[in-house]
Amino acid sequence: MGDRFYTIGMAGHIDHGKTTLTKALTNIDTDRLKEEKERSISIELGFAPLKLKSDIQVSVIDVPGHERFIRQMIAGVAGIDLVMLIVSADEGVMPQTKEHLDILSLLGIQRGIVVVTKIDRVDEELLELAQEDIAQEIVGTFLEGAPFAFVDSLSRKGIDDLKDMIEAMLSEVSSRDAKGAFRLPIDQVFTVHGQGTVVRGTIYEGTIQEGDILEVLPQKVKVRARQLQVHHQKKERGFAGQRTAINLGGVAKEEVKRGDVLVSTQQYATTSTIDVSLQTLKGLNYPLKQRGYIKLHLGTAEVYGKIVFFDRNQLEGNDEDTILCQLRLDEPIVTRRGDRFILRRPSPVETIGGGLVIDPNGQKYKFGESTIELLERKREGTPTERVIDALKTEKFLTLPQLQKHVDLQEDIVIASLNELKANQEIIQTDQSEYVLSAVYEEIVDLIKGDLEEFHEEFSLREGKSKAEVFHSLKQNYPMKLLEFSLSLAEKEGKIIKRGQFIALGSFNPHFPEKWTKRMEQVVKEIDANGIQVEGWDHIVSRSQLPSQLQEDLRHYLIRTKQVFALDEKHIVSTTQLMSAIRKLRKNTKDEFELQDAKEVLKLSRKYLVPFMELLDTLKLTVRIETKRQWQKAEYEKWNND
Repeated sequence: MGDRFYTIGMAGHIDHGKTTLTKALTNIDTDRLKEEKERSISIELGFAPLKLKSDIQVSVIDVPGHERFIRQMIAGVAGIDLVMLIVSADEGVMPQTKEHLDILSLLGIQRGIVVVTKIDRVDEELLELAQEDIAQEIVGTFLEGAPFAFVDSLSRKGIDDLKDMIEAMLSEVSSRDAKGAFRLPIDQVFTVHGQGTVVRGTIYEGTIQEGDILEVLPQKVKVRARQLQVHHQKKERGFAGQRTAINLGGVAKEEVKRGDVLVSTQQYATTSTIDVSLQTLKGLNYPLKQRGYIKLHLGTAEVYGKIVFFDRNQLEGNDEDTILCQLRLDEPIVTRRGDRFILRRPSPVETIGGGLVIDPNGQKYKFGESTIELLERKREGTPTERVIDALKTEKFLTLPQLQKHVDLQEDIVIASLNELKANQEIIQTDQSEYVLSAVYEEIVDLIKGDLEEFHEEFSLREGKSKAEVFHSLKQNYPMKLLEFSLSLAEKEGKIIKRGQFIALGSFNPHFPEKWTKRMEQVVKEIDANGIQVEGWDHIVSRSQLPSQLQEDLRHYLIRTKQVFALDEKHIVSTTQLMSAIRKLRKNTKDEFELQDAKEVLKLSRKYLVPFMELLDTLKLTVRIETKRQWQKAEYEKWNND
């Protein structure tokens, strides 16, 4: 589509002719409210379409100049592409002119025109003096060197020249991003009889069309775009930069307010902690203390909160500096990296400064240089560096999650991920989740370190339970990442899974060096006892092994099949057991009774009964009433192992 859409903002002191100029340019009176008519000042934002010769489509915003209504002014300026600073020829630069100019600069406005109004009230000499005075005031601001226009809005003198000037400047301005996810900060909410709730605002990013399912944030209310209008004309689609009214289905007027944001579903999240680069204004009346109370103006939102410094405990009144800091807000907002904002002090009211959001998902950081360095990387870093920082902080992210954290378009994030994969700096899972290779190695090293200590203390055990290993790690790493890391480490042979236990890949259970001789003696005694073995407790007590090692040794011997348990109290060596089984098989028929076994093995009932039950358990025999039947296939298999 060839059309381009822009928004122009009018700014300046009260009664310098902004609204009259807007009417002269657009033939629309933007003073909508009765109170505005009576007081002749603009309180709410006024909007009107400006028709130019080219295909450029322009909305003009008449923002208020009265000091009491500075918040509406900030909301109006936040979405503009070009500003007209209005100064009346007869009064010149006034207090709100200066404050508006500060706010325009802080909001990153790049282009503007100085429009001198009411030129009919002064002679040529005074007009030249007014121009010199204004030129002096804008030195060092974005308007230094900007063109001047001189108009009398009532007689329309100079209006056509101003339109040509606007058209020439906008032809050099890039259109807003129509590819991104849709976002419209709401500045007006009203109802239309028979239609329902209507919201209005300037589309910051993306496009919208009738029927789209959208979301109102921060309430997370799903709505449908029933109808779109751009300056009272019905449209099927709306584009970034357009001033758009949207009739919403699924929400009442009371559920939506100025400052909310209408967005594409699943594309934006709310936040109450944002990392920012703050440009402060010189000449604050009072210092701003650490965690001082502030009011944030971002888009059309107005939220209170606290400011957190990482390199100072107080912002002095004479400081004019760029500060990397954090805003912790009382209410959630919707923002993304690169958004401009204004910061004001609630009481006494004054503008502190403004700047850029560098991370909409701020974390808790320590006071000090390391945090400043991190924030500098966030501000200045390349997309790839920002991806790395996000993965360092969040550890494990999918592509959509990563895209939200770094606040970049999908194709840019994918390019960064491909670069990192080529350099083997990240690992991608089968479910397309990403982790830094360094973070994976960090987790594996922690697991290995834990297991090394465990194996040193409990060398008889086959490993440590996975739950125990993860217990301390899950405080710092997502459980899903721990599971993935364990699985990958197993594939790489660094770790072995043994049922519910895990061990180092190089580890095999063994007698601890300090107790080896005593444990070997226990094994010899068990073997020497034959089938009619002494109770385990009696044998092991003579070894004087620590009680925990006695239990570990018993489990180890059974697990490694060096012994078999006849019952809870007696264990028999595998060698003696196999010898007895072979002897019994050799001297009995395929079917035999308990008495037959007693005659062959010469065992008392105390040992004979558990011995025969063990044969049943091993599936070498099957009990049928009072008899037992040899299972030939199982016996042959067992005998040959």
